[in-house]
Amino acid sequence: MTGNELSFTENDRIVPGAEWDEPMPEDAGWSTSHLASLAQNLADGRSTGLMIIDAGRIVFQWGDVACKSSVASVRKSLINILYGIYIAEGRINPNDTLADLEIDDVTPLTAIEKTATVLDLLKAKSRVYLPSVYDTDKGRPPRGSQQPGTHWFYNNWDFNVLGTILERQTGQTVFEAFASRVAVPLSMQDFMKDDGHFHHGPESRHPVYKIRMSTRDLARVGLLYLRGGRWGETQLVPKMWVQESTQPHSEIGEGKGYGYLWVTAAANAPGDSISTDVPMFYASGFGGQYIIVLPALDLVVVHKSARVDHGVNHARMGEIIRNALAALPDYRRS
Repeated sequence: MTGNELSFTENDRIVPGAEWDEPMPEDAGWSTSHLASLAQNLADGRSTGLMIIDAGRIVFQWGDVACKSSVASVRKSLINILYGIYIAEGRINPNDTLADLEIDDVTPLTAIEKTATVLDLLKAKSRVYLPSVYDTDKGRPPRGSQQPGTHWFYNNWDFNVLGTILERQTGQTVFEAFASRVAVPLSMQDFMKDDGHFHHGPESRHPVYKIRMSTRDLARVGLLYLRGGRWGETQLVPKMWVQESTQPHSEIGEGKGYGYLWVTAAANAPGDSISTDVPMFYASGFGGQYIIVLPALDLVVVHKSARVDHGVNHARMGEIIRNALAALPDYRRS
């Protein structure tokens, strides 16, 4: 048990409408003095927006939460939503291999590499160690050194190929699918399909799918997964998919794990500088893009930095989230 298990309560039906309501921290017992200190702490030029959602309602909002900017690697957790939907509909088979799907690349895949499955890619365990657009070669093992499905490596080749597979199997780009299957049912205020584009490169046939989003739209994603894929009365993503995605299928260091394109952290995980005294799962992107979900507290914390050259690193995000949790009502801080 990781502490990230999801169960439904009466709060699960509380979701924002066309717009988020105004923050009301006092009604939820949050410390306004602590939140004022948090706002002051954020005003150092590195953060663009921060939102804290408690039981489906905003208790804190700071900065330009409507500003759309790159989500960086949060894109990987976003495509997880689409895979959950399309696998449930039978349009994508998680057990299909790369051979089944006729996936190849500039450098041809070997027969063994082609045995990697869609599920292996979702776990970052394909063991296909070829150059990718936005290559992630630091620490990459030698090609062919291990069997698919046996070793975790944060591999942009896996993540980019998931975009290719989704388009081939559904006839829609990641951006078209996200707009119709996620943004519309969640009533996102800002996202449009034109907020995504592909970045191609000579290294690979499989481009990076880049996405721009606002803090307030990412908060809806966090709430969707806090609620086990339910949005109001609608089960948008299967609950079992969300549970499987946000549990560690690989231990990647001292209490930190990797699910299906989501990171997990145990309570007080020594290997994760944003961990707290309760378990969490989160999406993270370079420069300060975060969706952090704390099921035990019924909380979502979302942070954006539009200027990634002067953004927020992982250690700094840990400071921010611990400052935020210091404002919790006394009975929940104990």
